[in-house]
Amino acid sequence: MTIPTPSTQRPAQILVIDDEPDLRTLYELTLLREGYRVEAAGSVSEAWQYLEAGRFDAVITDMRLPDGQGMEIIHRIQKDQRSERCVVMTAYGSAENAVEALKAGAFDYLTKPVDLKQFRAVVASAVQARHAMPVAAKSAQAASAGGSSVLGALTPLGSLGASASDIGIAALDRLVGDSEPMRLVKSRIAKVARGMAPVLVRGESGTGKELVARAVHACSQRSEGPFVAVNCGAIPENLLEAEFFGAKKGSYTGSAQDRDGYFQAARGGTLFLDEIGDLPLAMQSKLLRAIQERSVRAIGSTQEDAVDVRIVSATHKDLHAEVQAGRFRQDLFYRLNVIEIAVPALRERREDLPALCAALLARIAQDGGLPVPLLSGDLLRRLSLHPLDGNVRELENLLHRAVALNDGDELHLDLMGGFTAAAEAAASAPAPLMPAFDAPSSAMTMAPLAPAAPAAASASASASALASTATLASPRPAPPPLPSDLQAYLDQQEREILVRALHESGFNRTAAAARLGMSLRQIRYRIARLGITTPNGDPTGDPHGDSSGEDGASSHADD
Repeated sequence: MTIPTPSTQRPAQILVIDDEPDLRTLYELTLLREGYRVEAAGSVSEAWQYLEAGRFDAVITDMRLPDGQGMEIIHRIQKDQRSERCVVMTAYGSAENAVEALKAGAFDYLTKPVDLKQFRAVVASAVQARHAMPVAAKSAQAASAGGSSVLGALTPLGSLGASASDIGIAALDRLVGDSEPMRLVKSRIAKVARGMAPVLVRGESGTGKELVARAVHACSQRSEGPFVAVNCGAIPENLLEAEFFGAKKGSYTGSAQDRDGYFQAARGGTLFLDEIGDLPLAMQSKLLRAIQERSVRAIGSTQEDAVDVRIVSATHKDLHAEVQAGRFRQDLFYRLNVIEIAVPALRERREDLPALCAALLARIAQDGGLPVPLLSGDLLRRLSLHPLDGNVRELENLLHRAVALNDGDELHLDLMGGFTAAAEAAASAPAPLMPAFDAPSSAMTMAPLAPAAPAAASASASASALASTATLASPRPAPPPLPSDLQAYLDQQEREILVRALHESGFNRTAAAARLGMSLRQIRYRIARLGITTPNGDPTGDPHGDSSGEDGASSHADD
C-alpha cells in the first residue's frame, strides 16, 4: 500500500533503526520497492547523526538498541518539536512497551515478528499523516479560538464537500460550547487525532461521547475513511464474535454467505466501541488479541486477516472500579486507555446552556419544518436551576417537549412538563413526617396515600399535593441515627407502608395490593411475614381470617 505523491514532491524519506543487520536490510529493501528513500541505522547515536543532518517523514525504530532505547528517540523528537512520525517495533507480547510508546507520542507500533504487509500499511499511514494537510493543527487553532458556531452544530459532515481540515473544524464546532472544560476537550481532541494511539472517551450518559469520537476521526488523517460505531451493550452475546470479526459461509446455522465484521468494515478508518464496559469477559480477551495483533479471524476461517483500524472506545462506567471488581480485563483496559478524554457533565458547564439551547432548538425546528422559537431569559433561568442529570440528552428532551406544546413564537415555562415547577414547589414546601405507630400492630394517624398517578403529572397538581401533605404533617425533625440492624429497620418501614395502605382501603387486601402495584399473592406473603393484624386483633395475613375484605370473594380463591 503506497500513498502516491505528486510529481512535484520529493519521495518520502524514511529512517529505519534496528540493531539486527538482516532485519534492517529486509525493512530497507521493502521500503525501497515502495518508492521511498531510506536510510538505515543500527544504534541510537547513529540514528541521531542522520536526524541532525536532515529531516525525515517517518522514523521506524526498534525498542531495544545496543546503546539505548527507542523511547529516547521518541522523547527527543517530541522535545525538539520535530515533525517526524515515529513507528515503534516491539517484541511479541510486550504490550506495556507499546502503550508507553504511544503515550510518549509515537504514531503507531508494530509487533515482532513484523508482517511486511502490515509494515507497509503502517509506514504509508505515517507518511500520509506527514504529507497531509495539517488538519489537527488547524483544528487546534479553531478550538483555542473557541469558535462554536450553531451552523457547525447543524451541518452534516458528509455534506460539506470541503477539505479534510474543514471537516475537522466542523466536527469540533458540533461540540457546542465555549466554556473552559469544552475548550480543553477540543484542544485534546486536536492533539490526539494526530496519531494512532487508542483513545478512551469517558463521561456520563448523554454528554456527547460519540460526538467526541467522531471529532477525533474527522481531525485525523483517516477522516476520508469509514467511521463505524458499535454499541457493545446492544449485541446479543452469542453474536458478538460474528459481528466483530465476520463469519464464513456455513460457519453457523443461518450463515448463507461470507460476511464482514465491524473490524473489516472499518478498514482504513476508525472503529468506535461505545459502552465498552458492557462487553462480556469472554469477548474482552478476543478483542484484546485483535487490537494487539492488528488482525482478526472470521468464524469458520483458518487464517487471520490483517486490519488497519484505529480504536476509539467510550463508557459511562468507572473502568478502574470494574477492573478491581474483576468485571473488566486489566490488560484490555491499559490497551484501550492509552489516551483518555473526559467529557464534562452539563452541570459543570452551565455557561454553555444558551448556545446549546440555541443549537438544539434550531435543529428541532429544522427537523420539524417549524420557525425557530425564541428563547426567553426566564426559561434559561429555570433551565439553569434544573439538575439536568441526563445532560445534553435530557436538555434536548425538554426542548422537544416545549416545542411540541408551544402555541406561539416564544417558549413558556408551563410547557416544560412540570419538572422545574414541581422541583421548586418541593424545595419550598416542608417535608412530611414518616407515619408513626402507637404499637407494631395498631392503626395510625397520618395523611392518606395519594392515588396512583401517571409519571408526568402537571406542575399545579404536584404543588397542591405537596401543599396538602404539608398541612397534615409537622416539619421533619432532625434525621435519626443510622440503624444498628438494617434488616429490622427495613422490615419496619415496609410494615408501616403496608399497614397504612390496608388502613386506607378498609383492610381490603385486593385494593391495598392494587394501590401498591403488587399482586394479591405478594401482599399476602408480606402481611404474613411481618405479622400484621387488624385493629380488632385478627391476623390479616391469615387467609381464613379475612372475612371483611375481598369484595365478596373467598380468600382461598385469590390464588
